[in-house]
Amino acid sequence: MQQLALIHEDFDSALTACVQALGGAKNVGVMLRPEYTEDPDKAARWLLACLNPQRDEKLSWQQTFMVMRKARDIGVHVAMAYITQTIGYADPQPIEPEDEKAALKRAFIEQSKQMQALFARMEQAGVGAAA
Repeated sequence: MQQLALIHEDFDSALTACVQALGGAKNVGVMLRPEYTEDPDKAARWLLACLNPQRDEKLSWQQTFMVMRKARDIGVHVAMAYITQTIGYADPQPIEPEDEKAALKRAFIEQSKQMQALFARMEQAGVGAAA
């Protein structure tokens, strides 16, 4: 697999790098425009036109986010890094789905313990749960 550039001159080139990492314009074009499944070359031409700043065709925000999300899933963050660097934020730190699940479970358990403690204090104070 070809090494991806980490620094890009513009967002279009960063998004193009994501497309390349996802298997190329044919694969991504069909993913974004399923109606072109029977003609992946047409899908590729459409997508390449969208990524060309000299052309009028552009991806919607939803399509752009889909490419970025799919690229993130395979560990490619160049488009998000371009955005954050350009507008003055720290580099992105992706959250792994398993880490997110574990954090949510921990938060739920902690909140449950706090609710149990609060309920015990309410009972000690003579405040019924229905009050």
